[in-house]
Amino acid sequence: MFKSRSIHFKTQSKGHADQLLVSICMNELCKKAGLEDPTSLVQRDLVFLSDRIESETGVLISLSTIKRLMNGQFSRLPQIATLDAIAAAAGYQTWQHFKTSKNLEVDRSRTAKTKKSGALRALVVAGSNIRILAGALILFALIYLGLRTADRKPGPDMVSKATFSARKVTGNEIPNTVVFNYNVDSVEADSFFIQQSWDKNRRVRVFKHNHTLTDIYYEPGYHVARLIANDKIIKTVDVSIPTDRWVFYAKEGIARGQPYYIHANGAKSRSFKLTKDDLVKSGIDVQKENIFINAFFPSHMENSSDNFVLRFRIKVDELKNEPCPYLLVEVFSQRPALYFTTTPGGCTSELITRFGEKEINGKTNDLSALGSDPGNWQDLEFKVVNKNATISINGKKVFYTNYKSSCGLIAGIGFMSNGLCEVDSLHMNTIDGREIY
Repeated sequence: MFKSRSIHFKTQSKGHADQLLVSICMNELCKKAGLEDPTSLVQRDLVFLSDRIESETGVLISLSTIKRLMNGQFSRLPQIATLDAIAAAAGYQTWQHFKTSKNLEVDRSRTAKTKKSGALRALVVAGSNIRILAGALILFALIYLGLRTADRKPGPDMVSKATFSARKVTGNEIPNTVVFNYNVDSVEADSFFIQQSWDKNRRVRVFKHNHTLTDIYYEPGYHVARLIANDKIIKTVDVSIPTDRWVFYAKEGIARGQPYYIHANGAKSRSFKLTKDDLVKSGIDVQKENIFINAFFPSHMENSSDNFVLRFRIKVDELKNEPCPYLLVEVFSQRPALYFTTTPGGCTSELITRFGEKEINGKTNDLSALGSDPGNWQDLEFKVVNKNATISINGKKVFYTNYKSSCGLIAGIGFMSNGLCEVDSLHMNTIDGREIY
């Protein structure tokens, strides 16, 4: 379902000032990502930056490009998609927003230096030209009001007139075509889009007086589609693509590549096992770098994601000699999912967890207690009680946190790894012991 695009360089030349701005932006991005010394980054830091940019913007920037950006080793300014991506990951809206912010900082610094010496002269000029100043203020006010009137951002009255709905074509099958019906005829904006999910690359432009768009969902899940006017989300609609069974597929990355479905025999409600033979029979190249996703999405949802207990035994069989084999366990929900990762102790810097609004990164937090060897059988428990999350491995509590924003109803269960998962004795219950699935 998710696609990303590689970024290349423009052919148009830019000066030293632009190179300096790129360097400043990359330094700010590094600090925001918890990399305090941008001059001493190693390969895994660059991989981390690339993944972070992709997860936040949907744009894939190669490691070689990131190296050039960090070192200022380019004679031509990168294309605007690259600049927008690094600026957004650094906390700005766009590259132009970043440049404007930096220019304002320079202007303020210059103003502060000259303010004292120029104060008297400014007063004299203002006094001798009071009528000109008054006229200028009036003109400024008229221009400001005109700009406000011409503002193309959709107002609340216009937004309320927009409509947005979705309907699946087939039942619990993937791929699944969804028909979107929308009406933005009364909304004042320069452009409109429908975005299939959180992935910005799944954004399709739509137009006034055309009220239907169809799109394909290649992966199961609980998605939130967005109707966008200019850069503002004006309507959302929930799109549930359930399976009512375990489904397995391979992808190049979370936010890139089409899924390749894996046909596995013997998958049961509480256990399953993927094998190399399953990949070969499904036409998947076992030598290719892939992540493998195992997911179960029921069509019936009634249990809160803020109260549950998930217990299971699991091991991961490596396809290659991976230095850092990992396992991600996820409880899907109507809104931000809940997940954690585990990997051998020497690789825990790469771990990440997410609970509601709270994301915890192993780069800037000590997640070493979550270290374990996925290649051996592990007994895991994932428990949430009133938004208090606890993770236990082999009977030992290794992680605790809490969050504030409810994630809604439980929408499914999933496992993701760079190897093949084998799951046994899976049970998911409410806190009082009632079986969920």
